[in-house]
Amino acid sequence: MNAPNASGWRPEMGSAEASAPATASGDRALMLEEPLIFELGRPGTCGVDIDVPALEPLPALGKFLRKQAPALPGLSEPETVRHYTRLSRQNYAIDLGPFPLGSCTMKHNPRLNEKVARLPGFADVHPLAPQQTVEGALEVIGQLSHWLIELTGMHGVAMSPKAGAHGELCGVLCIKAALEARGEDRKVMLVPESAHGTNPATAAFAGFSIENIPATPDGRVDLAALEARLGPDVAGVMITNPNTCGLFERDMKKIADAVHAAGGYVYCDGANFNAIVGKVRPGDLGIDAMHINLHKTFSTPHGGGGPGSGPVVLSEALSPFGPLPFVTRTADGSVRLVEEENAGEEHPQAFGRMAAFHGQMGMFTRALTYILSHGADGLKQVAEDAVLNANYVLRSLDSELDAPFGHAGPCMHEALFSDAGMAEGFSTLDIAKGLIDEGFHPMTVYFPLVVHGAMLVEPTETESKAGLDRFINSLRSLAQRAKAGDESLKSAPHFAPRRRLDETQAARKPVLAWKGDAA
Repeated sequence: MNAPNASGWRPEMGSAEASAPATASGDRALMLEEPLIFELGRPGTCGVDIDVPALEPLPALGKFLRKQAPALPGLSEPETVRHYTRLSRQNYAIDLGPFPLGSCTMKHNPRLNEKVARLPGFADVHPLAPQQTVEGALEVIGQLSHWLIELTGMHGVAMSPKAGAHGELCGVLCIKAALEARGEDRKVMLVPESAHGTNPATAAFAGFSIENIPATPDGRVDLAALEARLGPDVAGVMITNPNTCGLFERDMKKIADAVHAAGGYVYCDGANFNAIVGKVRPGDLGIDAMHINLHKTFSTPHGGGGPGSGPVVLSEALSPFGPLPFVTRTADGSVRLVEEENAGEEHPQAFGRMAAFHGQMGMFTRALTYILSHGADGLKQVAEDAVLNANYVLRSLDSELDAPFGHAGPCMHEALFSDAGMAEGFSTLDIAKGLIDEGFHPMTVYFPLVVHGAMLVEPTETESKAGLDRFINSLRSLAQRAKAGDESLKSAPHFAPRRRLDETQAARKPVLAWKGDAA
């Protein structure tokens, strides 16, 4: 047999050989085929033995009383523990390998952040506690606010938004409030096609109509088209910089100047701030509002249902309209919250609130720990290493994978490829599924929409060169197989707990409930 190539795949291994299970059940070594917990359960079995007297049902429950026992699975304690432990072995995590998801910055979270966030004074804080009992927590919010303003060159910050899209809405509502204060009813928000997909959705949710601004052949905003559309009905522009093609908008200052001259405001999607933190201050580029994903740039946990955090930094023009509450520092150096009770004298033009309380305390603590432990030089290195890693991936693979904007100069934090050049019948999805066999989580696929068959790779700054080389070798091997028409790639993954799903049916007709024998 031929020797394995760099990715461990032997060229002559067909899909049947590669996918044949070791046993009829599908078990392979320590990777066991795990049934549903309901399939494991047996009637009359329970891992807990509680001897309690029978209780009379409460009359108030009425029609809500159960007619029969709940159909819960019956397992012993060892069976229950082993079931969930076996399932956990099938999870992919950042502690196992990279998440090369473009535009998502799924990077290692320093354990120091977690240790600080779990200190009793932070982990146990309650949003309804009297202010005088949580001054330390307010100080953390105040310090983080200060550094976010310093890093962005802005005037103010709203800390309460709880995610990126929530922050986008906050910024757009600030723009809307500023226009109303001027007595203007501008209805149009311009959104470049290289912006994040949430940008037009957010503007529409806030009541604006959306108009698209095209990109130039090098993947950046068409400045001439933008300037031609500006007018008295345009409220502003929502732009992503660096954009979703992984490119820095070199005309950002010209764009901002043109929008301001036309009476509009500039919202910047700051999800990609990871690429420029410590290097570029968005406020110096003329930006009026920008959300910062603390769960991206400043390493706090990303995904898994949350919580996230999306503070919004504001220019001097928009700061008066920022939402409540916010932390302010008094003359004696102490910190306190500005709420509705005192907003009339201190912040009369606030558009309202974004959340019931003050934001995500755990995220604030982690982000401030990250900022202080890195320092100014460390944060600058974060951006430099993220950009270096992305360009290393781009230039290592542009001979095997089509890089539609590779000619546009260095990329920023992410490298963008397309499915051009693959053999007939092969697609981006085949590459993504093949990466699972190589032991990697797939990259972002089919986004951004401006590139056919897009593959968006963000290596982040926390991946080593040795780790990137392993990923690059695997992706190069998959590209070669797709070009050569290797049919086995169409049925990948072969070594995962589950084979390739019908993703359309899984999304449109998911089976989420156990139906027992009636299934």
